[in-house]
Amino acid sequence: MPDTVSISVDIGGTFTDVVVMRNSKIEKVFKVPTTPRNPEIGVLNGIEIAKLTELNEFVHATTIATNSLLGQYGLNLPKIALITTKGFKDIIEIGRQNRPSLYDLNFVRPKALVSRNMRFEIDERTNVDGEIIKPVDQVSAKKLADLIEKKKPQSVAVSFLHSYINDNNERQILELFKDRFPHVSISSEIAPEPREYERTATTVVNAALVPVVSEYLRKLEASLYEKYKPSMSVMSSAGGLVSFSEAKSKPVSIIESGPAAGVIAANEFARQIKISNILSFDMGGTTAKAGTVLGNNVEITSEFEVGGTSHHGRIVKGSGYPIRFPFVDLAEVSAGGGTIVWKDKSGAINIGPMSAGSDPGPVSYDRGGREPTITDANLILGIINEKMSGSDFKLRKDLAIEAMSKLGEPYEVASKALKLADLEMARAIRLVTVERGLDPESFVLMGFGGAGPQHAARVASEVNIKRVIIPPNPGVFSALGLLFSDWKYEARKAYPKNLEDDFEELKSILSAKHGDAKFSMYADCRYVGQGSELTVPVTVPDKRVIESDFEKLHFEAYGFNLRREIEIVAIRVFAVLNRKKPDWSLIERSQKTYGTRNMMIDNEWKEVDVYQRSTLSPGDVISGPAAVDEEGSTTYIPPNWKAKVGSYGELDMEVI
Repeated sequence: MPDTVSISVDIGGTFTDVVVMRNSKIEKVFKVPTTPRNPEIGVLNGIEIAKLTELNEFVHATTIATNSLLGQYGLNLPKIALITTKGFKDIIEIGRQNRPSLYDLNFVRPKALVSRNMRFEIDERTNVDGEIIKPVDQVSAKKLADLIEKKKPQSVAVSFLHSYINDNNERQILELFKDRFPHVSISSEIAPEPREYERTATTVVNAALVPVVSEYLRKLEASLYEKYKPSMSVMSSAGGLVSFSEAKSKPVSIIESGPAAGVIAANEFARQIKISNILSFDMGGTTAKAGTVLGNNVEITSEFEVGGTSHHGRIVKGSGYPIRFPFVDLAEVSAGGGTIVWKDKSGAINIGPMSAGSDPGPVSYDRGGREPTITDANLILGIINEKMSGSDFKLRKDLAIEAMSKLGEPYEVASKALKLADLEMARAIRLVTVERGLDPESFVLMGFGGAGPQHAARVASEVNIKRVIIPPNPGVFSALGLLFSDWKYEARKAYPKNLEDDFEELKSILSAKHGDAKFSMYADCRYVGQGSELTVPVTVPDKRVIESDFEKLHFEAYGFNLRREIEIVAIRVFAVLNRKKPDWSLIERSQKTYGTRNMMIDNEWKEVDVYQRSTLSPGDVISGPAAVDEEGSTTYIPPNWKAKVGSYGELDMEVI
């Protein structure tokens, strides 16, 4: 039989990671610099380096949606129009009246994605029960289409009151507008849920992203299809793959594309080594992310705020644009290898939130960087080597020392910077455990990303975690996670009237579009009168069972329950289509080698053993302090820790 070749590509803030799989065997893994202004160039560069003569499947994770909303790298948002029910065109500015900076007199709210002169109203109305009180007047709608067409928007968003119950009026506008405008997003397709502000905001964000994301994916598709004709998928924020066509029409679904892939990879590897409760710890070049996997179930949340600010990993409510869409539940902090170390006016050492990224990158990359970073600090202290394993690229320690010296005694500054980074990342761990009612000590930490293995054991110590796993190929682990992901599509319905029938209806809709699949069900529940919901996994579509599960979750999250009626605000179903995955057991070993290098540990220089990971065999035990170098990453084993090589090449680290 002919070979089956798959390639996965994950675009990060600093590097673009590439994994090549042939017949379920991982054949190549490598990194290429990210090209922020034209991200598709970095992707195509990686594929060219892979030197493939054939390609059957292309799987992708991208940051283009987030970067577009943040206005990064010249990715400016297009001109869009918004059509609402009469009286509601200012809903995206009125919002929820959250005050993210209550006492900041200079606080500026996020800029509305649609200017007021591009917001339009239609005199239509659907009531809360779904009854159409006033239908769309076709004559007025055509006049409005003529008016909007003269303003030449690249995309149109439509959000009518209560369209999540009855979408008839929105669909009439869609039929009238779809042939006159390049892109039309209607809220009943993008976010069919109550709360007009969040639903409208989600639809507007989708409309803003459609021209940018669809053009990016179109270029990528054209370049690859011309030569290879592969099947093409994108990682969604919910932790599953979707087709390019789905991502083009619903780019709001891929905003957290890359981070989700890392959690999926962590969970799949945890299953392989028989661990059910893990904390995924992904530290790359720009940020560090933490996620919770409980009982081998990836935690999902239904609301996210994009483009806003965060405070020690917490999204500051009201500082960005709310998105009502399934997301893998993650906490993210500004602590990556490229995070800049700086001194404030009082002389105290600080880190972040600014990052050197890939251009110019850390000072030691010798590409024009002038501000010292976490990578430079690890290099100065001997945690990582000047010669990057598996490449000809050499880091410049002299430049790193020179830059760090501007802030004080370089080794002292570097030590403080790493301590601050560890504390910041430990906060992210606490956010997804302690603040969710979970005990971090009951979890195993899985560290990956280019910088994750350098810090994983120290971060674990900060939260009293006693066991850490460093999986194979940690530097490209998120890209590897793409190959372990299944296709995953979602459908939802607000205020179900008959749970069993409504769940079956959603399953039928998904089956008609995507064929036979496994289904997972969820219900968004709350006490009557509450302002937010909890998402409850559903095993049986029975209201009493769901209510009981909700009360358990509510008590775990908040420490109390109420004597109040419970209502189900929305139900959702995921269709999961399995795909062939890599074989973890295919690991090749070379002759065992190791050396030594000087590291600063507890303010003292010590000569420690350094191993090449590709030479280690299952059963090998390494006592700290020590380091394990490999292509794209280094694992640091602190004093009082030991690492045992597992049967799949993982480093299983425990406190001695």
